[in-house]
Amino acid sequence: MVVLLALFSLAVLRVGGRIDMVAADERAGLEGLPRITVHADDTLWEIADALTKEADTGSTVRRIMDLNGLSGSEVRPGARLYLPEGLVSVR
Repeated sequence: MVVLLALFSLAVLRVGGRIDMVAADERAGLEGLPRITVHADDTLWEIADALTKEADTGSTVRRIMDLNGLSGSEVRPGARLYLPEGLVSVR
């Protein structure tokens, strides 16, 4: 149990450390949303799980897919994904 908690904490720190704010974007309605850069070995499910608090991870995956126009949950390293508002607090 302690190992799982430690791994989850590391995942949250890893994902949270890569979130940045976007001042403006060419896609309407996405200005100011937080974005994340996908790194090697990241999966959309892991990203969503690390960002989801007491909610359904599958729902968060679907929200990220819809927001970014993804047809599937596969993501590639280097991709920049918009995150739904309210999932994370960005400083």
